[in-house]
Amino acid sequence: MTPDTPLIIHDATLRDGQHAVRHQLDHEQIRSYATAVTGARVPVVEIGHGNGLGASSLQIGRGKLTDDEMLSAAREALTGSRMAVLMAPGWGTSADLRNAVIRHGADVARIAVHCTEANATERHLNVLRELGAEAQGVLMMSHMASPEQLAEQCALMAEYGAQAVGLMDSAGHYLPGDVTARIEAITAAVNVPVLFHGHNNLGMAVANSVAAVQAGARIIDACARGFGAGAGNTQLEVLVAVLERYGYPTGIDLRHLADAADLAERTLMPAPPTIDSTSLASGLAGVFSGFKTPVLAAADKEGVHPWDLFFELGDRQIVAGQEDTIPDAARSVATQGRRSADVSLA
Repeated sequence: MTPDTPLIIHDATLRDGQHAVRHQLDHEQIRSYATAVTGARVPVVEIGHGNGLGASSLQIGRGKLTDDEMLSAAREALTGSRMAVLMAPGWGTSADLRNAVIRHGADVARIAVHCTEANATERHLNVLRELGAEAQGVLMMSHMASPEQLAEQCALMAEYGAQAVGLMDSAGHYLPGDVTARIEAITAAVNVPVLFHGHNNLGMAVANSVAAVQAGARIIDACARGFGAGAGNTQLEVLVAVLERYGYPTGIDLRHLADAADLAERTLMPAPPTIDSTSLASGLAGVFSGFKTPVLAAADKEGVHPWDLFFELGDRQIVAGQEDTIPDAARSVATQGRRSADVSLA
């Protein structure tokens, strides 16, 4: 990819950011931010519960608004941007996709699955192609698979009809070299745009996103002020500024985007995300950032150090949706003992 190839910036603030506020954004918050970023010419804005369509539940958190209410609030404000949704099979269904596209006019829909389960996207990608929405496939917890495995999985999704494919660094575990190897492998395996979604547990989200672009990724995700679970996501306004300095045009009005980020900080979040010790442990151990709260609770109950519990979960390769295993892992650490300091961080 050359510096003059246009990039598509995918703003996930109003979906991924929901994790940081327990999915409690209201109608006015959604409407006002959507209005601001469409005015900044952000091309794609993703809306929904933190875990996507159909995910509001007691297990992972009830949303303040229903999917219909969130999508309606955003749709009326996104006059100059495409509206996107995300659906993870097991939380959402094809019926949720049909509702988002037919009733609310979602332009882009992503099917998100674990990094080795691309076959679970086939039926949903077919539905999206029938509906006429742009269909994308994305692999979560992608650090758990090799570049070659990820390339094979992305090639499957492209074969199923995905019009873009790529990776989520769900645990914020990557360094730039890791990203380069994976994006290069995927771009060599598919003929559709490749996407990258970074998390900031090791403070590398912007650097990793730049590495993805330099390796051939064309769609990059980010959130205003990095709004998201734990240490947060790639910081949108910083990413756009850095890409522009590198000579990669985004088509976004950076000054208006900075104003939108200020609005997001004032109205969407109690405080911008920071890399605290827990988030750092999550990134090092390769554990989903959204596990921070249940890990702290389980560690406190069992009297173990949160770092020990994070590394235990990392060894077990626990993924989102397996929150109910955290107490068992904490009991295991309490009875068998573990010192995270003994774990190689390489």
